[in-house]
Amino acid sequence: MAKAKRLNSMRLLDANSIAYEVYHYDAAERNARQVAAAVGFSADEVFKTLVVNGPGTRKPVLVMLPSNTTLDLKRLAKAMGRKKVALASHADAEKLTGLQVGGISAMALMGKNWEVYLDRRAEAFEQIVISAGQRGLQLRVATADLIRLLGCQRVDVAAPASS
Repeated sequence: MAKAKRLNSMRLLDANSIAYEVYHYDAAERNARQVAAAVGFSADEVFKTLVVNGPGTRKPVLVMLPSNTTLDLKRLAKAMGRKKVALASHADAEKLTGLQVGGISAMALMGKNWEVYLDRRAEAFEQIVISAGQRGLQLRVATADLIRLLGCQRVDVAAPASS
């Protein structure tokens, strides 16, 4: 089997001596719940990364939450000390991050010093699965290591997804 492509997220984990596992899926898949099924984990353990804008903020923030939930914008705004925040459109998210939707990763954006919010549901798992920074690749990383590396602010911002 060919050696997996080394992404910046993997280099960052290696540089910090953080263990991880790489999982591949069809890069055409963009639905986070289907990605979870494709890599063999529950939708609770696979976290998607969303880009959020807020009035008066210098730059957007990243929010990671379980793939089977939606973002409660009011709770996030309150956690950020803002009156209102808005989810970036797919086109804006790609323009702002330089990454494709479905491949946006907080680790791939470490050099940009973005604020990262992680939904508290992650604390229920020893490890969670996140994007490696490219569609088709996911990384399974210890939750505590991820929080420490990214300086995540833990928040309760996930709401059940409507069917």
